[in-house]
Amino acid sequence: MTSDLSFRRFDAAGARRHRELVADIHRDAYADEIATGDPFASEEAFMERFDAYTGRDGFDLVIAYAGDEAVGQTWGWALPENTAWWNGLESEPEPGFTREDGTRTFALSEIMVRRAWTGRGIAHALHDTLLRARPEQRATLLVRPDNTNAYNAYKRWGWRKVSRLRPGWPDAPLMDVLILDLPLAPGL
Repeated sequence: MTSDLSFRRFDAAGARRHRELVADIHRDAYADEIATGDPFASEEAFMERFDAYTGRDGFDLVIAYAGDEAVGQTWGWALPENTAWWNGLESEPEPGFTREDGTRTFALSEIMVRRAWTGRGIAHALHDTLLRARPEQRATLLVRPDNTNAYNAYKRWGWRKVSRLRPGWPDAPLMDVLILDLPLAPGL
């Protein structure tokens, strides 16, 4: 399944050049969520966030291809010292947890796979391809507590919940904060 995939990595400038492809994958992967009318799930809100994220130093995008077809994507960036990522955190799991220096934490922002390609291990392959190249000590992500498919996958992949946070984006839901130690263990 995933052995037939190829992966292409892009920095922020490369990601911006692929903006329409990023939007197309999102429209397909999140069609049901977009159809609900939830303002946070809208294509406009998603692409506003994408544009902001690609302005961050160290932005890292991986797109999975089956032949010439882009079937999924994932991205994130290293949290800088002055990050706002932790703003809205309900509780700090331990003293110094939110201290960042640009090399401590990688923020995994998105993983998505086109609907026709789900259930084939592509999300996990994207996850591992992105994170295996990261030099940070840990990774973090935010997940909606009711997104059971994603949540269960993250737990299988070694992520653990440490707190809850409401991002500063308009209409953002309350999300669980997950952490994963890096580097990835072999076989994960």
